[in-house]
Amino acid sequence: MRKYATIAIKPGMELGEDVYTYQNELLIPARTVLTEAHIKKLSHYSIMCATIMEPADYATTHFEKVRLSDGFKTFESVYNECLSSYKSLMMEFVLNGTAFSMNRLMELYASIASRVPNGDTLLDYLYNMLPSEDDMTHAHCFNSALIAGVFARWINLNQADAELLIQCGFLYDIGKLKLPDELIWKADKLTQAEFNHIKAHTILGFQLLEPLHLDRHITNAALMHHERYDGSGYPSALRGEEIDRFAKYIAIIDSYEAMTSARIYRSTMHQFKMISNFEKAGFITYDESVLRPILSHIAGTQMGRKVRLNDDRVAEIILINQKHLSRPMLRTEDGYLIDLLSEPHLEIESIF
Repeated sequence: MRKYATIAIKPGMELGEDVYTYQNELLIPARTVLTEAHIKKLSHYSIMCATIMEPADYATTHFEKVRLSDGFKTFESVYNECLSSYKSLMMEFVLNGTAFSMNRLMELYASIASRVPNGDTLLDYLYNMLPSEDDMTHAHCFNSALIAGVFARWINLNQADAELLIQCGFLYDIGKLKLPDELIWKADKLTQAEFNHIKAHTILGFQLLEPLHLDRHITNAALMHHERYDGSGYPSALRGEEIDRFAKYIAIIDSYEAMTSARIYRSTMHQFKMISNFEKAGFITYDESVLRPILSHIAGTQMGRKVRLNDDRVAEIILINQKHLSRPMLRTEDGYLIDLLSEPHLEIESIF
């Protein structure tokens, strides 16, 4: 809701709060859709201003409120401007060999990070972004760099390592810029030949970055971010400590960004579905010591939110199960407790 001067109020606006005369008598009740007659009445009684409903006041879900907030609108404008600059830098490098400045990349990061109060808000804002089809590959890396800054704090990296992880985020998937977009973002199942083609992006990225003599962790992140802790990854089927630790961080960031960002062919995946996907194989294929605190923090941010279940019931999240983060304890609107851990047939469909 927002205060409007009476002279700025227009017919059709909805009153957000009761308006009283100076004798404390109710003049016009809240939620009245104002007409010319109402506005004249305000002027007649010398009411200088009134509270008017804003679009965000009609939002019913958390993410609708985020999208309609002034903070998100400012973020979206700055984000799009910075993404455009980032895209230009990367395309000039990949297509023409024009060197980019790492300081410039960090300036772009700072421009975005300074527009949000905390990491949780940044992730909420990114969750609501929908890049154009032409920008999806660039947005994936750009978002990963922003996410890297958030996750670095959650896993207690020092300042130098946090900055290095952000730089890895900007550059680790650069090899994809050498592949056709229609292959990278194909909605249908890939053929084996197509998958083999896509897997080459790790080596292509390493080859692009190697001549720049960057920190070895950055080039390793490009080469190893699809290696998996159990040896099931590519290109070299490395295991455990054979994988660069920054590549391990980026592997988690890469998967998180892919699951929670909207795509042209699908909507975003809600947080508990994302956590569930990680839990199904994540503690085998990713470094659990890094992954678990990240997922625990994300789950914790959902406390108090409402969810809709696959049986259409609405409930509030009241407790996070630390042993199975994707299966919290819920309380329905009529006070009934639901432990998702003991009711495997129930699933969270959406979060409010």
